[in-house]
Amino acid sequence: MSMRKFAVTPGFEVGGTMFRPEQLAVLGSVVGEDARIEMTGFKQLYIEMEEEQMEEAQRLLRAAGLQVHPAGFVTKSLIACHFCRGAEEAGLDVARALDEAIAGHPVPSPLRIGYAGCALGTSEPLLKDIAVIKMRDKYDMYVGGEPRGLKALLAQQLHAGLEAEELVPIIRSLIAIFQKQGKKKEKFSRFVDRITLEKLRELTASARMETAG
Repeated sequence: MSMRKFAVTPGFEVGGTMFRPEQLAVLGSVVGEDARIEMTGFKQLYIEMEEEQMEEAQRLLRAAGLQVHPAGFVTKSLIACHFCRGAEEAGLDVARALDEAIAGHPVPSPLRIGYAGCALGTSEPLLKDIAVIKMRDKYDMYVGGEPRGLKALLAQQLHAGLEAEELVPIIRSLIAIFQKQGKKKEKFSRFVDRITLEKLRELTASARMETAG
């Protein structure tokens, strides 16, 4: 029996990342008795199940309103805050656009991208590989956070005062740079140290200018 793994998330809304009871019921009914379901630190569930049943199970999960993503060395779905200041003020639509644009790209090591709708940072954005923080009507972007180990690191500011429409091009540019220049299994925080913050700022400046143009 061949087993394969994939990720499932309900997305996010005001209040956080929340599964509805009927979604969990569908999940439990379609993955099979031999499936393994793991809660991850990415706000995703990893589902390991029989490969021959996976396509139909994923179809039913999507029909229930769940997002299905690859597991492993990919960019994870956006890890967002609870939008405690409300959907409009905290930028829920911007976060959803980011989530749609960034999830599931193959990378040298798993990439966590965080979002916070205000400076309170309840989603702990500065411990993510890439982070976006809404500051009034602008956005600041940080890179290189590392939550694990005895030498945990806070992310460093890459760009400040970004417009909403600049976020996706810059993050896509960062992903592409990591895909091309990252070493296999290299943590993004170490990649930032090796490439340097200044070089990443220079390499992503073109994406920002293209948006402005």
